[in-house]
Amino acid sequence: MQKIIEKARIAQSVWAAYPYRERVVRLKKAQSFLNSHVDAITAVIHRDNGKLELDALVTEVLPAIMGFSYYIKLGRKVLKSHAVRGSNLLLFNKQSRIEYKPYGVVGIISPWNYPFAIPFSEVVMALLAGNAVVLKVASLTPNVGRIIGSIFAAANLPAGLFNYVEIPGNEAGPAFIAGGVDKLFFTGSTAVGKQLMALAASRLLPLVLELGGADAAVICEDADLDRAAAGIVWAGFSNAGQSCGGAQRILVHRSVYNSFVKKISTLVKKLRIGSDRYCDIGPMTSLKQKQLVKQQLGACIAAGARIAATSSGGNFEGSGLETPAVVLTNITRGMPVMTEEIFGPVIAVAPVDSDEEAIQIANDSQYGLTGSVWSRNKKRARAIASRIHAGAIMINDHLMSHGLAETPWGGYEDSGIGRTHGEQGFREMLNMQVIVDDILPAVKRNIFWQPYTPEIYKGMHALTELLGGPGLADRLKSVPDVLKIFFRYWKK
Repeated sequence: MQKIIEKARIAQSVWAAYPYRERVVRLKKAQSFLNSHVDAITAVIHRDNGKLELDALVTEVLPAIMGFSYYIKLGRKVLKSHAVRGSNLLLFNKQSRIEYKPYGVVGIISPWNYPFAIPFSEVVMALLAGNAVVLKVASLTPNVGRIIGSIFAAANLPAGLFNYVEIPGNEAGPAFIAGGVDKLFFTGSTAVGKQLMALAASRLLPLVLELGGADAAVICEDADLDRAAAGIVWAGFSNAGQSCGGAQRILVHRSVYNSFVKKISTLVKKLRIGSDRYCDIGPMTSLKQKQLVKQQLGACIAAGARIAATSSGGNFEGSGLETPAVVLTNITRGMPVMTEEIFGPVIAVAPVDSDEEAIQIANDSQYGLTGSVWSRNKKRARAIASRIHAGAIMINDHLMSHGLAETPWGGYEDSGIGRTHGEQGFREMLNMQVIVDDILPAVKRNIFWQPYTPEIYKGMHALTELLGGPGLADRLKSVPDVLKIFFRYWKK
C-alpha cells in the first residue's frame, strides 16, 4: 500500500498543477464512459450486490450521472479563492484571502450496500479538487470496484493518480493509515469507524466517517396516509432494507395508527421477492447479514413484538438470500429494532400520542443519520424536523436525499463525523489556507512590535477605549493617544 500511495503522491503533484478546466476535460471522458455504459454498470451492481436492476439504476447509476455534472460545475465555485472582510481597526492594514488546496492522496473505503454510488461521488470530488485517490470497495462487491476503475481509466489520468485496490476489509483501514494517505473517507459500521479513529489519532489524520443509522419517521395525524405508507415501504425495504438511511422506527400518531398499520400491511403483503427485473425486493447481499437480522428479529419477537405483515416469498431459513419484508408492532423501547441498526427488511411501527412524544422517541437513539416527517402542514412538519437530531430530515419522503448531489450527507452522534456530497462534502476534499497581506505602502513595523515604551502602552490602551468604550465622548477622548502611535508604522 505504501508504494501505491507514494506513486499516487507523485501523480498528484502533476495533477494539482493542471488548471481546473484541464481536470474537467479529462474527467469528462470518464463522464462519457459512465453515460454510455449504464446497462453494463447496472448489471454489475445487480450481480455483485444482489439488488434489483431497477434499484441499481435509480439509487446508484442515476445519482452518479446527475452528481458528476453537478460537481463539475460546483468545483469552479468551491476552488475559487476569496477575500475575507476585515474585522477591526487595529489591523486595518491587513488584507486576507482564503485559498483552497488539495489534501494530496485521499483514501476511500466504501461499503457493499451501495457499492457504486457512495464511492463514486467521493472519487469525482477528490479528483476535481486536485487529489489523488486510492479506492477500496467492499470485498463482497469487487466487480463494482473494477468497473469504477474502468470508468476513470477512460479519463487518461496521470499514471498512479487513481488506484483501485483489493485487500481484505479488516486490513484496509490500517493499511491506508500506515501507508500515508492524507485524508480517509470511510462508510460502514460505527464499530469499525471508531477503530479507524483510534488508529488515525497517532497521525492526527483527518477522517470523514459515514456510519450507521436507525432512522425514525414521524407520521402526523394530518399526513396523507396513502403516500406515507407507500413511502415508508420503499424507504424501509428498498435494497432489501440494507440502507443506513432507510426508515426503521415508524412513529405514528395514535389517532391514525390502526389505519396506517392496515395500509402499510396491505402494501407489504403484495411485495414480490426475487431477483427478476420486475420484482419489488431483491435478495440480501450476504448470508452473514441475513443471519444477524434473523437474530435481531427473533429478539424482538421474544420481547413481545408482533408481526403485523410479511411479504410473500423468501424466508429466514436456509442459505438462500431472498428474505421477506417484515412489519413489527407491539413495540417497546428496549427492543433491538428500537435501539440497534437493523440492516435488513424489518421495520417497527409504534403509536405516539403527540408530536412531543414522537420527537423524544426519535431522539432516543445513539444514531442520527436521517429521518422524516409526514404531514400536510408544512410549517408543522418543519418545526418537528428541526428538533430531530439527525443530519438530514425529509418532509413527506425518506431515503432520497443521498440522491441529491447538492445536499450534504452525514449524521450526528454515532452516525459519523464530517459530510460527503454538496458543497460541504466537496470542501472536505480541500485544505484551507489563508494568505494575509499588508496593504499599507512602505510599512516598517507594526505599531505593537518591540521596543516597548510607555507611549506604546498608553496608545494601545487608548485603542481599547476607542474600540470598546462605553460612550461616544469616551471614545473620542482616546483618539489623540492612538494617533501618537499611528505613525510608528513607518519608523525604522
